[in-house]
Amino acid sequence: MGTWNSRGLRGSTLEDFINMTNEKYLANHLALVQKIPTPIKPINIEQETRRITLAYFDQKSTVDYIGVVQGIPICFDAKECATDTFPLQNIHPHQINFMKEFEKQDGISFIIIYFTERDEFYYLPFSDIIKFWERAENGGRKSFTYDEIDKSFQIHSAKGVLVHYLETINKDLSNRS
Repeated sequence: MGTWNSRGLRGSTLEDFINMTNEKYLANHLALVQKIPTPIKPINIEQETRRITLAYFDQKSTVDYIGVVQGIPICFDAKECATDTFPLQNIHPHQINFMKEFEKQDGISFIIIYFTERDEFYYLPFSDIIKFWERAENGGRKSFTYDEIDKSFQIHSAKGVLVHYLETINKDLSNRS
């Protein structure tokens, strides 16, 4: 079994926090948000136990989470960052395309980013993600920095919820009107 800081468990801390948050939201009838598993293609299967012993990722996944909050469709990815610079290579073109199409269907797309050294969580609206993405595509920085993100979108723990992102969705909605 891997240790808590093994490379294979990167991102699992944030995902665990979000999963707990989503369970709390569901229990309180605030939202229904599910983790989307990455599709795999089994290569070797033990015949006796029917256990998969070797598999490959079958296709590119979309985003980590999809759901609905009070009738509003949402999709988002969870990212951890150990420094104050987030490389855009950690967001894949198919994810950008998925989020863009999701937004065209009146859904809300975003990233929850956890700056681990600062122990701070932020909601990054799709409008900011696409701005950073297009800047990189046009020859600019291939990353964004902690200083560039809107600090008013910081996510706090509240009401027994570890990563209470619903408040930042409301802020994002207000900014769109």
